Amino acid sequence: MDLRNDIALAQRLADLAGAAIKPHFRTVPGERKDDATPVTEADRAAEEAMRRILTAEVPRDGVAGEEFGTTPGESGRQWVLDPIDGTTGFLAGRPIFGTLIALLVDGWPVLGIIDQPILGERWLGVTGRPTTLNGQPVTTRPCRELSDATLATTGPHYFDAHQGEHFMALAARTDHKRMVMGGDCYNYAMLASGHLDVVCEAGLKLHDFAALVPIVEGAGGLVCDWNGEPLHAASAGDVLALGDPARLEDVIEALASGH
Repeated sequence: MDLRNDIALAQRLADLAGAAIKPHFRTVPGERKDDATPVTEADRAAEEAMRRILTAEVPRDGVAGEEFGTTPGESGRQWVLDPIDGTTGFLAGRPIFGTLIALLVDGWPVLGIIDQPILGERWLGVTGRPTTLNGQPVTTRPCRELSDATLATTGPHYFDAHQGEHFMALAARTDHKRMVMGGDCYNYAMLASGHLDVVCEAGLKLHDFAALVPIVEGAGGLVCDWNGEPLHAASAGDVLALGDPARLEDVIEALASGH
């Protein structure tokens, strides 16, 4: 599969999104969507900028975005956009949000970008290629024992009571004194770059996780659901990312031990 043109297009989309977002950083108030999650003018402006290019240049491809829904395609390809993953962090003035851009072919993620426009950091993952940060290869780190692992999640309030019990069972078997809260997509970027070992989340939507899969796996890690199954367009959104795939059975066993 030759994705060179798609890589160039995805890079341009990230450039456009960053240009739309940066003028609003630490300046704009947020609003609430119908589901009570926050949104800003920057979210909408960034997604609109990306959609304009996709409509003009790949009109047969589908597009799914957080802010403006799904436009069906007829090519078997779908671009998945999250203009600001981590809007809460964005509103707090924290530069650990990211623009997520993914390309799915027949429902499977084959290309992903995490772009942090304030820090000028861009992770690119493509099936069959090493993941890069600003053009330089990155790799996950080994983790010999789950008890040595640094675990991250965006926040406990994103788990329901049942999921929270399973997460805390996992946390109890990791190095919980170093557990990281907050970070959204930036946690997966840090895992791909070898700074975290496990990320565990529940209830993510396709635009939250599609871009993460090629990035983490191209760096030597693994992304799957809580049962160890690979993620695709129909996945429920319970997400695990591991820097060291050898710890998968340990993580799943720990999760399952929750009541």
